[in-house]
Amino acid sequence: MVSQTIFIRYSMLALLSLVSLLSLPAYADQVTAALDKNVVRENEVVQLTVRTDFANTNGGPDFSVLKRDFEILSRSQNSQFSFNLGTNQALNFWVVTLMPKAVGNFNIPPIQVGDQASEPLSLEVKPAQQMTDANGNPLVMIKFTADTLEPYVQQQVKLSLELYTATDLQSAQLSTPNHPNLLLERLSDDQMRYEEVNGTSYQVLTREYVGFAQRSGTIELTNQSVEAMVNGRNGRRKINVKSTPITLNVLPIPASYGNTNWLPTQALAVKSNVSTTLSNPRIGDTLMWNIDISAQGVLGEQLPVLSFASTRAYKLYPTSPSYDTSKNMNGVMGRESISIEVVPTQSGTLQLPDVEVTYWDPQERAIKTVTASTNAIQIAGLPNGNATDNTSNNQAGAANDNSSSSSSSESVAPISLAKRISNNIENSDTSSTTAGNAPTPLDVVLDPNQESSWAWQSYAALALLLLGIAGLGTWIALYRRQRQSQGDDSVPTLQEFAPLQAGDEQSAFINLIAGCRAHDLSTLRANLLEWARHRWGDDAIRGVEDIKRLANNPRLTQLLMEAELVMYSASASDSWNGDALADALEEYSTGQAKPSKASQLQALYPNF
Repeated sequence: MVSQTIFIRYSMLALLSLVSLLSLPAYADQVTAALDKNVVRENEVVQLTVRTDFANTNGGPDFSVLKRDFEILSRSQNSQFSFNLGTNQALNFWVVTLMPKAVGNFNIPPIQVGDQASEPLSLEVKPAQQMTDANGNPLVMIKFTADTLEPYVQQQVKLSLELYTATDLQSAQLSTPNHPNLLLERLSDDQMRYEEVNGTSYQVLTREYVGFAQRSGTIELTNQSVEAMVNGRNGRRKINVKSTPITLNVLPIPASYGNTNWLPTQALAVKSNVSTTLSNPRIGDTLMWNIDISAQGVLGEQLPVLSFASTRAYKLYPTSPSYDTSKNMNGVMGRESISIEVVPTQSGTLQLPDVEVTYWDPQERAIKTVTASTNAIQIAGLPNGNATDNTSNNQAGAANDNSSSSSSSESVAPISLAKRISNNIENSDTSSTTAGNAPTPLDVVLDPNQESSWAWQSYAALALLLLGIAGLGTWIALYRRQRQSQGDDSVPTLQEFAPLQAGDEQSAFINLIAGCRAHDLSTLRANLLEWARHRWGDDAIRGVEDIKRLANNPRLTQLLMEAELVMYSASASDSWNGDALADALEEYSTGQAKPSKASQLQALYPNF
C-alpha cells in the first residue's frame, strides 16, 4: 500500500514536470509592451514598459518608430534571472518616458526585439487644460499668421508670430518657423505692445519674418510653440502652448508671363534721368544716364538687368549695376541703380529711349509694365565747324582786301611812278644843262617782279591755312573712329576674360550635370556659361539671362531663377538641391522627359 502511494506520487511529479516542460515554449520568447495610462493630457508624460522573456535581445528594442509622434525624454533598463526545477529564465525590462507631440489618438506600433515584436497599443492625448485667469481667459496664447496663403513662387510672404502673456514667463523658448522650400529671414526686432482681450490685459510680443517660396506646391508650416515655466495657484509648472499650423499653396509662374525675368511685386517704380556738369554739352562730351528701379516685396537681386544698344546719335558705355535690399513695415524693398555713360555723336536734341520694366501683380494676377521717360538734352556741334567757317570768311575778306589793295597800287603807284621816272630821266639832262648846281632828283623805280613775290606769299599762306584745316578735320575723323572702336571693345566678351575650359559641348554638359548632382552652387554659374557658350557660341552668351532667353523653357527658367535667388540670398548656399535642375537640363538636352518614380515603380511592380 505504501509502495503504491509512493509510486503514485512520483508518477504525479513526473507528469507535472512533463506538463511544465511542454508548456514552456508557449510562454518563452515573448515581447510584451504596456503603457502606464491610456489617456493623457497634452504636455503630460507617459511611460512605456517593454518586457522580454529571453536572454538574446540583439541590442535591445528598436524605439525609432516612436520618434514620429513622441519625444523620448528618458530610457532605463533592468534584467532579472530566475531558476525553477533545473531551468532558468531571463527577464529584461525597458522603461521609456514619452511626451506626445500633438493632440489626438495615436497607435504605438509593435516594438521589435530581435526576431520578436510586441502587440500594438493605443493612446489618447486630450488638449491640456489651460491656465486661466479670473475672467476665464488663458494666461498664455500664441498666434501664427501669414499675409497670404496662395503666394506665387518667389513672392514675398510675411509671417507674424504673436505671443500673448498675462503672467510672467520664466525660461521661455519661442520656436522659429522653418521649411526646406522656404527662404526665411527676420524682418525686424521684436515689437512690444499691450492689448486687452475679453477683459484681460495682455503683453503682446510680435516677431515678423519674410519668406520666399522656392518651389510651387504645398508648404506645411507646423504649429509654433512656446515653452516656459509659470507660477500658478498649484505651484510652479511647465507649459507648452502651441499655435495653429499654416498651409501655403504656392502657385507656379503663369504660362501667360512671357518675360524671362520673373518679378512678382505689387508696387514698382522707375526713374530715368540724364545729367551733365556742362552748361552747353557738345558732340563728344560725356553725359551720365542714371536709372533707378525700386520694388516692394522683392530682393534687390531679383530686379531685372536692363540693356540698351548704341545708335548713330550716341554711344552707350554701361557700368555694373548696384543692388540694395532694405526692410520696412511692409517687408523688404529691393533697389537697383544703373549708371550708363552717354557720348553724343550728333548735334541736336538727344533723346534716349524709355525705360520699361515688366512685372507680375500677384493681387490682380495680371502682367503690368512701368515706363519712365528720359529727359531730352540739346547737343551743340563741334566748335571746329564754326572756326572753319570764320576762318574761311576771314580768308575771303583778306583776299578781297588784298585784291582791292593790289588794284589801287597797280592803277596809281606803278604806272604814275614809271612815267614819272622816265620824265625825270628826260628832264635830268635838260636840268643839267640849265641848272648844273641843282641837286639830282631821287629816282624811285618799283620792280614788277617784287609785286608778284608779295602775291605768291599770300597764296602760300592761304594754302598752308587750308592744309592745317584739312589736317584738323582728318584728326577729328580719326579721333571719332578711335572712340567708336573703343566703345565697341569696352564690353569684353566672355572669350577675352574667360577662355573655354572644356573641349566640346558634351564635356561641358557632363561637368554641369555633375556639379548639379553634387549640389555645388559655387560652380553652377561657371559651368552654365561654359556649356551655353559651346552650344550657342560666344557672341550669343553674355550671362545667365541669355541662357533663359535662348533655351525658352519655362521649367528650366524657373529652376535657374530659384538657384540665383539662393545664390544671392543671405542663407547658406549649401541648402540648394540641384537634382531638379540636373533633370531639367537633361530633359532639355535630350528632348525626352525623364520617367517619374511612380512610373518606374509601375514598370517594376505592375500591380502597384
